Amino acid sequence: MAVDSQSKPSTQGDDRVGYELSVLRRLGVMLSAFWNSAVRYKIISITVALFAIIFITAYVQVMLNEWNAPFYDSLARRDVGEFFHQLGVFGMIAGTLLILNVIQAWFNQMAALFMREGLARDLVDQWLKGKRALKLGSSGLIGVNPDQRLHEDARNLAESTTGLAIGLVQSTILLISFIGVLWELSSGFIFHFRGSSFSIPGYMVWAAIIYAASASILSQLVGRRLVRLNADRYSKEAELRFALMHANEYMPAITVAGGQENERRRINTDISSVLSVIRQLAIANTNLTWVSASYGWMVLVIPILVAAPAYFAGGLSLGQLMMAVGAFNQVNTALRWYVANFGPIAEWRATLMRVTDFRQALVDMDIARDLPNTIALQPSSGDKLTLRDLEISTKTTDEIVENGFRIREGTVTIEAGEHIMVNGDHGVNRKLLFQALAGQWRCGTGEIDLPPMEQILFMPHTAYVPGGTLREAVTFPEDQNTYADADVETAIEKAGLDRLKGKLNTRARWDRMLDTDEQKAVAFAHALLAKPRWLILDETLEGLEPDIQERFAGLLTEMKDTTTIYIGRSEAYVQALSPRVIHLQALATPADTVSPTAAPTVATTPAATGLPKAKALSMVYPSGGERSRRQ
Repeated sequence: MAVDSQSKPSTQGDDRVGYELSVLRRLGVMLSAFWNSAVRYKIISITVALFAIIFITAYVQVMLNEWNAPFYDSLARRDVGEFFHQLGVFGMIAGTLLILNVIQAWFNQMAALFMREGLARDLVDQWLKGKRALKLGSSGLIGVNPDQRLHEDARNLAESTTGLAIGLVQSTILLISFIGVLWELSSGFIFHFRGSSFSIPGYMVWAAIIYAASASILSQLVGRRLVRLNADRYSKEAELRFALMHANEYMPAITVAGGQENERRRINTDISSVLSVIRQLAIANTNLTWVSASYGWMVLVIPILVAAPAYFAGGLSLGQLMMAVGAFNQVNTALRWYVANFGPIAEWRATLMRVTDFRQALVDMDIARDLPNTIALQPSSGDKLTLRDLEISTKTTDEIVENGFRIREGTVTIEAGEHIMVNGDHGVNRKLLFQALAGQWRCGTGEIDLPPMEQILFMPHTAYVPGGTLREAVTFPEDQNTYADADVETAIEKAGLDRLKGKLNTRARWDRMLDTDEQKAVAFAHALLAKPRWLILDETLEGLEPDIQERFAGLLTEMKDTTTIYIGRSEAYVQALSPRVIHLQALATPADTVSPTAAPTVATTPAATGLPKAKALSMVYPSGGERSRRQ
């Protein structure tokens, strides 16, 4: 989906991206999401059923309003027989309405359920498509708390959209149904004033419209701040939730460092921000209550006051008066639907804005942008990997590549079956080469010719271990039933996880139950199962005890048909596989001219990068053909 011609990305500073979309355009985005989802036929069916139920309910409510006339007339005549007869009629009408209300309540819940299913699945699909999630994380505040938008905002939007849409349709149908009744009751009445006579066709209809319109205008004026305040509240709540989750995740490190007081101040600052917005919301809602509550109480007498002239003039019986009052209240309720729901509508618009901005930002991740000095990724012509005049930078200008490094050997071709180790000058951020091979870093020049991506397994320095069963953790990202139990247990035994044999179906937070070495063992167990044609490792052996390094390096020797490319420095890898060494050389800068030196000596300690640690990549098979650009 391309950006609409009427929608323009706008930035506030460098950290927040918004989209100037109209409400109709935002609704179009959501309609597209539902229409392309698997639940669209369920939503259509529920919608048709709801329309039918609402129409039938409106018809029965008109019958109930007409019942007022004979019932109250029987009271005025003191006709006991007719009184009990009308009570029986009321029982049948009320029973029918009860059944219809129960059926509608069920359809309402199902509509909200299917709406949430369609929206949540669509947002998750958009988020995890290609490399959008990774790129969104570096796009400012809109990518800071995706979990809030994917879960809480999606739930709120689905439920509020269902409730408000049903309420709007129901109010519209009731309005159309009862305006005719009210018009007929107030037609033909002649007003007498100071010797003059005049008539106002359907004057009770106009009175109801004026009454509801005045309430709507006042509500709009008093409650106009609610949309912005609700949007701010959702944003601040998301930031607080993230701070709490982050602190809980790293509590051992925080406690060891004695940083509890620092975290307390940080979290209390976020709490204060949330409470400040809630306080402003409370004031705005209180001011709105002055309008909504006052009009709500006055409606008890306003219809009687409006119909009183006709009643006292003898134009209406008591029953007709009560019938007119009922019709007036129905018309007023329908007209005041916007007033009564101004607060929920404000919350709905705020949530709609957050969800559509998030979805639009994800879609825009795929828009091609002509960036200068971009590394070209293309398929290799054979079973080999070629780095052609590759220079990788930490940033790119229009003319030159800056603050980066290059392959000292120039163009390098890695044939299938080889074992390679890539190291280089201190200060060179080797992780950028790993990310460039995975298609996640494009700043620089030159070309990378890759074998088919489905043949490559990337193993980052920090292993990702998903929750669920141990079988799911070991087989990730493939289906857990891809490999036989015996093969999985053999793999984890070879990786040094003997104590976990027999626990393949145990469900746990394995990322917390396993230490760092064991998490890497899970990654190597998966590599043994997957038997990739190409295996690219990012400093995977660094930081491990020598015996564990030797064990993991020994596992690589068992993968006879796998080409391994180790980015980093590991004596165990050198001793086990005798790799060919490729060197990375820092680019010369105006302040520092780098001259060629002897190849660095292989060491067991990692080289200092001097740069922030890049995001760890999940151990996955990247989908072929994807070309991401650094945002």
